[in-house]
Amino acid sequence: MDSSEIAFKIAGSMAVEHAVKQAQMILLEPIMKVEVSTPGEFMGDIIGDLSSRRAQIQGTEDKGILTVINARAPLSELSGYATVLRSITQGRASPYVEPSHYEEVPKNIQDAIVAKSGKVAN
Repeated sequence: MDSSEIAFKIAGSMAVEHAVKQAQMILLEPIMKVEVSTPGEFMGDIIGDLSSRRAQIQGTEDKGILTVINARAPLSELSGYATVLRSITQGRASPYVEPSHYEEVPKNIQDAIVAKSGKVAN
């Protein structure tokens, strides 16, 4: 058994190469925490719009005259959201968005991204 420094380097290099070959690539996307404060009359429309953006509704809270909708949504789906929200609610709702975590992109969306980029994933 060889225990020289070069033997350890070679063994480490071979282990990393083997691990990389065995690994499967996944595409992650940033998920945002979304809180929308709105008069109750717009709640259904806002939840419908968030759902169309692949959001997961976490719940709602009554805060007097306002209702707060808590959700998680992919960052890629929130482009232009503030403008749409103003339109839906006549400017009476306000969004708060902050980073939450990363999740794997759904397979159908991964396939579309790969097709759009013109490259095939290994």
